[in-house]
Parts: sequence; C-alpha cells; structure tokens
Amino acid sequence: MRKFILTSTAIIAAGIAMWAVFAHKSSENQAIAATKSPPLTGWMENFTPAEPLGPAPELEILAKDGKAISLNEFRGKLVLVNFWATWCAPCIREMPSLAKLQKQRGGKEFTVLALSQDFKEWKAVNPFLEKHKLDGLPIYVDRKMATGRKLKVIGLPTTVLLSKKGQVLGSLKGIAEWDAPEALALIDHYLKVDR
Repeated sequence: MRKFILTSTAIIAAGIAMWAVFAHKSSENQAIAATKSPPLTGWMENFTPAEPLGPAPELEILAKDGKAISLNEFRGKLVLVNFWATWCAPCIREMPSLAKLQKQRGGKEFTVLALSQDFKEWKAVNPFLEKHKLDGLPIYVDRKMATGRKLKVIGLPTTVLLSKKGQVLGSLKGIAEWDAPEALALIDHYLKVDR
C-alpha cells in the first residue's frame, strides 16, 4: 500500500511539474510575441511603431448625419485611422485598398476609419463618395482638422493605428496598398498582440 501511495504521489508531482513547465513556456511565448516587432516589408516599410506607447488624445469626428462621435466609441477594436482629402491624388489611389482591407478584416475586432480633411466637410465628401462608390468603408469628417492636428498629421495621406485601448501603436506617412499581404500581416500582428 505504501509503495502505491509513493508511486501515485510521484506521478502526480511529475504531472504538476510538467504542467508548470508548459504553462511557463506558454506565457513566455506570449510575452515574446507581444514584444516582437511587427512585419515591416513592402508597403509597410514606412510604418513607424510608436515608442513608447502612449494614449491617443481625446478625438472627435463628424458622421454623415452631422453627429459628433468620440473615437472612444471604437475602444475594444484595433482602429486604422486614415487621413485623406478629396483633392489628394495619392489618397484617392489608396482608398480602394482601404475599402478592401475593411471588407477582409473589418468586424468585431478591427475597423478602418477614413477621416476627410476637406474644409468643406460633407459638401466635398458626398459628391466624391457618389462618384467613387467606396461601399463598406467607414468615412467621417475631421472637423477643422482637429483630430489630424492632435495626432500630428503633417501630410496626406497619413494613417495612424490605434490599439483596442486607444493607444497610438504607430503611423505610416504616405500612400500604401492596405490590402497587400504585408499590410494584412501588420494588422494580423497587432490583432494578436493587442489583446
């Protein structure tokens, strides 16, 4: 009987030790993944990760119905904020890829927000949307470019990635193909580490 108890105890202790090793390795792997740099190839070579991470300032945008919306309403999602204008040729070229990105990754954990920097606001944006048919792309107006100024946007297009907690993860100045494999890999990277 005593031999049975000693053997059982040894088996249980070995099981607990193995569980502890695997649990430690799993948490180590998660920590490594969280600190690993995002893939920055191709169109994403110009993406600059923020160091250190800091909270985004209070940001407010204007919906088509004229309602002011706080970007805090998007908390819990990874948010790709694209600053563009109807008169900006590189912005116009980039817009279809943003719409495709939204279609491919948009949902409960991620969204694209295209913020127009047009002075005429919706008076300029509505005809543009009718002409270009960017279905499914969430488009808003950055009233008086206040959000762009707070995020230090100095040229168009500029894209800023915000974490689910509202922190600035990084930015990309200039045009990008947001439906390219390297862009999808960047978004997927932050979806994994921003939990």
